[in-house]
Amino acid sequence: MKKGVLLVNLGSPDSTNPKDVKKYLDEFLMDPRVIDVPKWARTLLVRGIILNTRPKKSAEAYAKIWWEEGSPLIVISERLQKKIQQHTNIPVALAMRYGSMTLKKGMQELVDQGVNQVLVIPLYPQFAMATTETINVKVAELKEEYFPNLEISSLPAFYNREDYIEVLANSIQEQLEGLDYEQLLFSYHGVPERHIRKSDITKSHCKLDGVCCVTPSKAHQYCYRHQCVETTRLVAKKLKLKEGTYSTSFQSRLGFDPWLQPYTDRTIERFGKNGLKKMAIVTPAFVSDCLETLEEIAMEGEEIFHEVGGKEFTTIPCLNDRDDFAKLLANWIEQWQLTDLKTAIA
Repeated sequence: MKKGVLLVNLGSPDSTNPKDVKKYLDEFLMDPRVIDVPKWARTLLVRGIILNTRPKKSAEAYAKIWWEEGSPLIVISERLQKKIQQHTNIPVALAMRYGSMTLKKGMQELVDQGVNQVLVIPLYPQFAMATTETINVKVAELKEEYFPNLEISSLPAFYNREDYIEVLANSIQEQLEGLDYEQLLFSYHGVPERHIRKSDITKSHCKLDGVCCVTPSKAHQYCYRHQCVETTRLVAKKLKLKEGTYSTSFQSRLGFDPWLQPYTDRTIERFGKNGLKKMAIVTPAFVSDCLETLEEIAMEGEEIFHEVGGKEFTTIPCLNDRDDFAKLLANWIEQWQLTDLKTAIA
């Protein structure tokens, strides 16, 4: 058996042209694990409403953060892939869930190198329907249709691994060194509340009441909200943050259904209105900076804070292609090479 690794990130439009953005948004928003309503309703919402208005605005947002080399998320992911490859002798391919760098291309790249056993690494610390699950489901579909001889394993959510928390905490500490801040906000990507209930394998634990996330349960294995709250708790413990100097919120929401709260934009606004002058914000639901972190948080978030009287707004970068993060992923890959996946990295 020859082993290989497939790193998978979110994806990006091919350019900031509204036509490319529209194509990307169509694939993304038509995913039934992103907008989990009946197909006719999803088609009506996405292709009948959103894609008639959103692409131009989204294209303008992408233009604000686009690099000379292209999409920041793609460029960063490619740099990370190259660094990981330097630390392992098995092939490491890169793919995106949406866009031109397809999962099928990534799997084919590994097959062409003689690989028949693949470790899929969704580049998301926490499990969610709209991130890890949709990657694993799509990979399984492609295996069945095109790569029946591939043996597939997937890296579980790593939000609470001690070695990951250490790398994340160190990256945050470096940015906070010498910084006079009053509040550190951990902002995570938002999802509809119904996604949390759908992912509850006990069918009864998740009540979104503020208690269930800190009450031990098998449901936590797939509970995005718990995993976000736990990430914050573990990092705060590692950094010895004082109670009251940090908090958790959720950014980005679409439509009128309730999403995870508190909302990041309203939290930033509340901080400023309550007299907070200096804050820092980190986005640990992402390992790579992207539209959400660079535009929605770093730009729009700072604008909100200043509008309500805030003075200093510090955005802490994602892990991106940090050497310690690349080495961490390479270590997990090496462990997978030598031992059973479940005992090595579960």
